[in-house]
Amino acid sequence: MTLLRGLIAFIGILFAGIIYWSITSGDFSAAAHWLTTDPWGITTLFDLYFGFLLIAIVIFLFERNWRAAFWIIPIPFLGNVWVCIWFCYRLPEMARRLGAKPA
Repeated sequence: MTLLRGLIAFIGILFAGIIYWSITSGDFSAAAHWLTTDPWGITTLFDLYFGFLLIAIVIFLFERNWRAAFWIIPIPFLGNVWVCIWFCYRLPEMARRLGAKPA
C-alpha cells in the first residue's frame, strides 16, 4: 500500500511539475483556442471533464458528508493533481473497504 501511495504521490508531483512547465513556457491562449475549436481538442476537454465527474461521484459515495464538497469542488480547477492528493489520503481506507490485502 505504501508503494502504491508513493507512486501516486510521485505521479501527482510530476504532473504538477509538467503543469508549471506548461504555464511558464507555453502559449495558453493558442492552446485554449485549439482545445475549443479543434474536434480533438473538444474531445479531450469532454474526456477530461467526464473523468472529473466520475471521480467526483466516487468521492461523493466514499466521503458521504460535507467533506465530499471539500474534495469535489476544487477538481475542475486543480484537476488530477488534486485527485492524486485525495487518493494518497484515502487509499488505505479504500483498500480496507474493498477488502484488498495490504502489500
